[in-house]
Amino acid sequence: MTSETPGTPAGPSAVLRTLGRDRTARLLLLAITVSGLGSSALFLVAGVWVKELTGSDSRAALCGLALWLPSLAGPWLGSLADHLPRRELLVTLQVATASLLVPLLVWGDRPGGVWLVLAVLVLYGASGVIEDAAQSSLVATALAPRTLGSFNGLRMTANEGMKLLAPLAGAGVYTLWGGPRVVLLDACTFLVAALVYARIRVRRDRVRRVGDRRDGVRAAAPPARSRLLPHVPAPRRLVLAAGAAMALSGTASASGYGLMAAMGLPAAWLGVTSAAQGAGSIVAGVCAGGLLGRLGPPRTTALGLALWATGAALHSLAHPATSLAGAVLCGLGLPLPLIAAATEVLRRTPPHLLGRATATANTLMFAPTAVGQGAGAALVTALDPRTQYASAAILAGVVAACLTRGSTCSR
Repeated sequence: MTSETPGTPAGPSAVLRTLGRDRTARLLLLAITVSGLGSSALFLVAGVWVKELTGSDSRAALCGLALWLPSLAGPWLGSLADHLPRRELLVTLQVATASLLVPLLVWGDRPGGVWLVLAVLVLYGASGVIEDAAQSSLVATALAPRTLGSFNGLRMTANEGMKLLAPLAGAGVYTLWGGPRVVLLDACTFLVAALVYARIRVRRDRVRRVGDRRDGVRAAAPPARSRLLPHVPAPRRLVLAAGAAMALSGTASASGYGLMAAMGLPAAWLGVTSAAQGAGSIVAGVCAGGLLGRLGPPRTTALGLALWATGAALHSLAHPATSLAGAVLCGLGLPLPLIAAATEVLRRTPPHLLGRATATANTLMFAPTAVGQGAGAALVTALDPRTQYASAAILAGVVAACLTRGSTCSR
């Protein structure tokens, strides 16, 4: 683990400088960025590809479900990172996932290729769940605890940046050369990420397997409850708050097309608001470490929810200018609960349970998005989109107020 020199200032700029000098942090961030470039490009193109193969909107929509479905098994898939050397697991996953994409290069454009695309996406999603768990576990054991918040923020910034850039690159490659070339791009990014992960130097894999003997001490099996999330208030409350934020975001975003119509704007304007929200998320990722240090995780989570609630309220006014400002505020607010919860889980979980705990936390935080989107889609016919955004804003404000007023979590 990176050592912390006594007397080193703990301000956000000092922490960022520390991360900039840390070879492991730089390599991890590079691997995340490279892998995210190909993944984000494929996520966009997969639905377009299936739509062109079948002409069916419903089958194209199955691509998102196929990618998300494995997250339901997150606690079990993530436990692999607790039983295998994490760096070697990450390298193997990159190579295996690149190999998994090879069939799409050969048979993806054929008439029956849609089912192959969906099957590959399910396996792709499962690989992503394991990778996230192993990656988070490696981060927690390889970096200094005081840098975790800043690093998680930078990781969020890298992911959001790729979500802005990669769709353009993927769409361009798909238009010029077709789906198989996008798959080839994605496979190459995984191979590059594998090389980067292989260059990370770790003194010793800190994974402690249940039932193994390490240094003559037998690791006792932890209580069943602690295998999922640490049995302390902070991570559980923050994870549930982040899940609530994602559910509300999903509910509100389901009425996005209706909101565009209410403003008299074409549906394509959603691309502009999405870009504005992505820009806000990039800024939030850079600032997250400093906010966690100054406010503590509960208040940072509450601030994020309050920002998102304000943004949703501005959306509900159904005016292009306020909607654009609302998108920026939503982008600023939504990542903060996710970063705060993820950082607390990494800080408070024993090293030998990190894989399962982080995968469980990710499931609890991100699965509600699908539930929220389903609820939002059902409410579209019954509620005006402005009412939907306003209601979500009020609920987010209530959750933020509860965190601020009743928090028992330490900073």
